[in-house]
Amino acid sequence: MDKFIKKVEDNERLVREIFKPTEFSKDYFLSQKFGAEVYLKREDKTPVRSYKIRGAYCFINNYIEKRKDSKNLVFVCASAGNHAQGFAYSCKKVQKKGYIYMPVTTPRQKINMTKYWGGEFVEIILTGDTFDDAQKKAQERVKNDENAVFVPPFDSDEIVVGQATVAKEILDEFKSLDKDKDIDYLIVPVGGGGISAGIAKYFSIVSKKTKIITVEPENANSLDVSLQNGKNTELEKISTFVDGAAVKKIGDYNFKVLRELLKEKTVISPEGRLSGTILEFLTHNGIILEPAGALSVDALKDKELSKKIKGKNIVCVVTGGNFDFDRLPEIKEKALKYSGLKKYIILRLPQRPGALKEFLNCLQDGVDISRFEYLKKSSKVFGSVLIGLESETKESLEETFEKISSNSFEFQDITDNELYFDLLI
Repeated sequence: MDKFIKKVEDNERLVREIFKPTEFSKDYFLSQKFGAEVYLKREDKTPVRSYKIRGAYCFINNYIEKRKDSKNLVFVCASAGNHAQGFAYSCKKVQKKGYIYMPVTTPRQKINMTKYWGGEFVEIILTGDTFDDAQKKAQERVKNDENAVFVPPFDSDEIVVGQATVAKEILDEFKSLDKDKDIDYLIVPVGGGGISAGIAKYFSIVSKKTKIITVEPENANSLDVSLQNGKNTELEKISTFVDGAAVKKIGDYNFKVLRELLKEKTVISPEGRLSGTILEFLTHNGIILEPAGALSVDALKDKELSKKIKGKNIVCVVTGGNFDFDRLPEIKEKALKYSGLKKYIILRLPQRPGALKEFLNCLQDGVDISRFEYLKKSSKVFGSVLIGLESETKESLEETFEKISSNSFEFQDITDNELYFDLLI
């Protein structure tokens, strides 16, 4: 038996100590929409609502077993949220002290849940703006304490083996439904690359016909950039919108595995489209996913991929459901903007009687004003107005803009200006 497969099987037995295989089922809405047999692997159904518990629990248990004297051991990790929760759960389970370094920008919901899972066995230290900042501080802690062991969130062969237990479950569960069929495409998100490397390695051995599709956020696409450059490349700047996958650099070990095994182009997920997918999934499935957890489902909308998957057996790995509901307004705004159903403009409105009525007459059927901020200044001929326009159809908004222009109103479309957007939301 292959050594990697043996390790995965050993780790699967460890995982079974804390939860049974997560839900695997056909999604009929997605199957009908994309003309394929779409199955979901629901890692949002683990005790901590993400797959991260697999790697953390296996790593910690295996380390304790190998260490002759583990009495004074303490464990340290860095995380944007999900790895922290899996780590905290594991520390409490094995009753070892754990120190968790998290970015200051981590959603409050994830911080609170990390405290809940770890209880008195964990201490949380908030530091830096990104995961990378937090990881540097965590590694400094380990250097100064001989009893401290760093539990990597993704860049480790031991973590990768632990995450690969999900791959074994997927194949076992799919075969239990129909042993004569193969999984044609398996879609998995990429942040640091732990779960994607584990799945790719496992399937390259036991199911060579399956094509692994990786998907990344558009503004945190370290794997895509690294593959293009032919070497692991650290991004200068990233967006933390998809916080569960927002890393500047994919793990070195994971990149090596994926560069060797991936045969398909990485799918890039725009934030607006992803936001729409989150809302759509909530509407049709009654399930709300965190942005990273929805990446694999959003990849189905990619134009090139959507053509390839017609009539095929597809598995989407839903990696997490730790959603901070304070972010819902932002999600809605991004979804509407991306679909062209909402626009923001700054209008130069003449300060004369009847001007506002003339502007309102430009609005086409189905177009509504969702925001209107105007301050009249008596010393000026024009007043500046911030206006939010929301529509039932993209076409109605386009016609409205044409009508505004034809009536000689001066305006600036600021919809895609991120500085304005951050101010508005």
